[in-house]
Amino acid sequence: NERMALGLILGLARSMRRKRTSSLDILSSKRAPRNYYKGKNCKPTGFHTRKGGYVVVQEKLPNYVVPDLTDFKLKPYVSQCPLNAKTTANTNVST
Repeated sequence: NERMALGLILGLARSMRRKRTSSLDILSSKRAPRNYYKGKNCKPTGFHTRKGGYVVVQEKLPNYVVPDLTDFKLKPYVSQCPLNAKTTANTNVST
């Protein structure tokens, strides 16, 4: 009887160990309750009304502060195929 009880406990422990995977730790809409919505990892900008509308709150909108770049020397675009750069004499120093 003791062996049977011990075997039953060990079998249950083995089955619990087998079922536990890393994907169970990640909560998705498939593994959650019916009304669960995970979203896209962004903050809400307002709230839903009772009649199905959405009210945007100005305080929740992101406010980007851009400095004045009128006399800035660099260009905003970086080409993917750059031209050949001029090399100086100091770059070909032998060791």
